[in-house]
Amino acid sequence: MKNVECYSVLRDVFGFESFRPGQERVVERILDGESALAVFPTGAGKSLCYQLPALMLEGMTVVVSPLIALMKDQIDFLVSKGVKAARMDSSLTAEESRAVWDGLWKGELKMLYVAPERFASERFLQRMRRTRISLMVIDEAHCISEWGHNFRPDYMKLARLAKELEVERVLALTATATPSVAEDICDSFSVGPEGMVNTGFHRPNLHMSAKAVSRAERDAELVRCLKDDPQDSFRGATIVYVTLQKTAVEVAEFLEGKGIPAEAYHAGLDSEVRHEVQDRFMNGSDRVVVATIAFGMGIDKADIRKVIHYNPPKSLENYMQETGRAGRDGAPSVCELLLCPDDVAVLENFSYGDTPTAESVRGVVEELCALPDDFDISVYTLAATYDIRQLVMQTLLTYLELEGVIKSLGPMYNEYKFQPHRSSAEMLADFDQERAAFLRRLFGQAKKGRTWFTVDLNAASAALSEDRERLVAAFNYLEEKGELTLKVSGLRHRYRFVNRPDDVAGLAKRLHDRFQHSEERDLERIRQVMDLATTPECTVRKVLSYFGEDLGKDCGHCDRCAGEEIPEWPPETKKDLRPEEQNVIRVLKSEEHDALATPRQLTRYLCGLASPAASRARLTRDPRFGRLAHHRFATVLEACS
Repeated sequence: MKNVECYSVLRDVFGFESFRPGQERVVERILDGESALAVFPTGAGKSLCYQLPALMLEGMTVVVSPLIALMKDQIDFLVSKGVKAARMDSSLTAEESRAVWDGLWKGELKMLYVAPERFASERFLQRMRRTRISLMVIDEAHCISEWGHNFRPDYMKLARLAKELEVERVLALTATATPSVAEDICDSFSVGPEGMVNTGFHRPNLHMSAKAVSRAERDAELVRCLKDDPQDSFRGATIVYVTLQKTAVEVAEFLEGKGIPAEAYHAGLDSEVRHEVQDRFMNGSDRVVVATIAFGMGIDKADIRKVIHYNPPKSLENYMQETGRAGRDGAPSVCELLLCPDDVAVLENFSYGDTPTAESVRGVVEELCALPDDFDISVYTLAATYDIRQLVMQTLLTYLELEGVIKSLGPMYNEYKFQPHRSSAEMLADFDQERAAFLRRLFGQAKKGRTWFTVDLNAASAALSEDRERLVAAFNYLEEKGELTLKVSGLRHRYRFVNRPDDVAGLAKRLHDRFQHSEERDLERIRQVMDLATTPECTVRKVLSYFGEDLGKDCGHCDRCAGEEIPEWPPETKKDLRPEEQNVIRVLKSEEHDALATPRQLTRYLCGLASPAASRARLTRDPRFGRLAHHRFATVLEACS
C-alpha cells in the first residue's frame, strides 16, 4: 500500500491521524486490487474503508446502499472536501438528476451512491457499461444471502452485475453477518478467506439487559429504565424501539404523561415532521424518541446513551444493529430489552404474511412455463394477478433463477416520454446526415400529447428494424446533452429459460417449500430473541456466539454477570376471539370482497398485512384493516376458514 500517500489522505481529507481497528487492512486490500468483506460493528467506521481508497483509485466508485439518509450525509461531507460525489435516487429534482447524468457523461464523478433498485433501470445500466468502475461497494451486504435475516432479491443480482460491468474490485460491508451469511457473501463476490476482515462484535461499553415482562408491567418497567439510572453518565439521548406505528404514538404520549419529554417517529408521519424530530434528536443531548425501525438507519450520533426495546426486534441481527447505535463515543451506555410474550404474535404475523399460498405459486409457475424461451413480464401485474406482494414475487423469480430454470436478461422500460427543449429541426441540425435521418425516423414514431411525446419502444424497434439498445442510447444521449426531458414507464423484466421443467407441479411445490422454510427460519429467529429473557448464561456471550464470536469468558458487565434476578416467563394474555371480533369476520365474509376471497387473504387483512388485491380495492383504508393484529395468525386463520 502507498503508505505515505494513504496517511496523507487520511489526515488531510478525513482529519484522522490513525486508522481504527480493521480499517487499514481493508484499505490496503482494496488498493492492492483485491475484493474484501468487512464485518464491522455499527458505527465502527465502515465508510472510511471505501471513501479513502475511492479518492486514490482511477475510475469511479459506485456505492450501493438502501439508506438514502446515509447517502445524503456522506455526500455533503465529501463535497465539502472537494470530492466530486453524487447520489442518484427518486428524491432528486429533474435539474439535480440531469446534473448527475451530466457528471457521469463527462466522467467527472469520483463517487456515485445508488440504491440497489437503481440497477433495474436499463438507462442506468447502459451508462454504467461505458464507465470504468474501479470499486463497487455493497453496503448492508448481508441482504445478498438467502439465509440471512433480511434477504433482498435485488441484492442477489449484484454479484452477476459486478461481473457484467467488469468491476475491478468489490468491497462488501455488513455489521450483522453470521458465519454462514459471511460465507455466502464471500462466495458471491469471490472473496478469499484472507479477504474477510472481522473486527468482532463485542462492545465492552454497552450494558446489555434482557428482561421478561407482562403487558401490565411493561410501561412501569420502561419508566424505570428511563428514570432510575444507576449512574449519571447513563443519562442522555435515548431511542425506544417499538414494532407498530400506533405503538410509537401511544408510548410517546404515555411518557409525556409521566413527565418524560418524548416524540414519536415512524414512516407514516409526513417527511417534514420526521426531519424535525430527527433534527431535534441529533442536536440534543437528552432527547427521547419512540420509534419504529424506520428511525436510526444512517443516523451517526455518537452520544446515544440508551437503546430500549419496548417491543422485541425480529432477530438477533436486528438487535445487534439497533443496539449498535448506542455509545459510539465509547462511553458507558445501556441497552434494555423488554420481552413480553404478547409481542410474539405481531412479529410472527409479519412472517406468515410473506408466505404465498401453494395455489398462487403454482399459478405463477404455470403462467411462466407457458411463455416462449425469451420473455418479458411485469412484476407489478404478476403480483397483482396472484395477490402476492411485489417483493415476495421478486423473491419467487429469484428462486426460479437459483433453481436453474430461468436467467435474468435485465430490465427494460417499454414507454419513453419526452419533452423537447427546442424544435426537432434545430436539434437535427447538430448531427451528421446519417444520424439526423435516424433521429428523424425515431421522432416519427412518437405520439404527441398535450405536453409530452410518447414512444412505444418495442413497437418503434420493430418498425424501424433497429435494436432497442440503439433507441435507448439515442434518448439517453439527447437527455444528457440537455436536448429534452425524459421520463420512462412500463417497467418489465426480461428472462430466458435455461432449463424448462418437466414437472411443473413438482417445481411449484419445491418453491413453496422454500418459502415455508424461510418462514420457519424467521420464526426461529424470533424465538432466539425471546429466549434471552430466561437464559442463565451471560447475555453478551450468548448473543455473540450467534455471530460466531467466542469471548472465552463472561463479559462481566451484562445483567446476568451483575447477578440480576431472572424473572419468570409471564403467561401470554389469553387471546380467544371476542364475540365482536368474530362478528367482524362474519360481516367481511358476507360482503364477498374478491380481494378477501380465501381464508388466508382474509386473515392477512385482519392481521394488518397489506396485499396487492386489498390495496387495489382500497380496503386497507377501512378501519377493519389490522383489527385483529394482536391475535396469532393461526387463531385468526382458523376463524376465517
